[in-house]
Amino acid sequence: QVQLVESGGGLVQPGGSLRLSCAASGSISRINVMGWYRQTPENQRELVAAITTGGPTNYTDSMKGRFTISRDNAKNTVYLQMNSLKPEDTAVYYCLADVTTATLRRLNFWGRGTQVTVSS
Repeated sequence: QVQLVESGGGLVQPGGSLRLSCAASGSISRINVMGWYRQTPENQRELVAAITTGGPTNYTDSMKGRFTISRDNAKNTVYLQMNSLKPEDTAVYYCLADVTTATLRRLNFWGRGTQVTVSS
């Protein structure tokens, strides 16, 4: 029904930056909330940031001031700009979309994840 495709992960040195993108496509009437989660090597999944259609955002405290979430509603795409990256930011980053489908069902969809590794 709905597909999410993430891109932009990779290997970066501590203090560096990366920009993740997630594009949604398929049977979409409206995307209510888009967000990013991450799963650490210790298998802890945590919210990174989320953004509603109108723009209000929510960040986990440890990311505030370093990460910025934004979205392009016309492109059904959410971005995560990550600056001042630390080794503890190493994780698989997953995109989540809270979608009202064309058949007016409200469902959550996940991307497959993109690896971010912060290491010197």
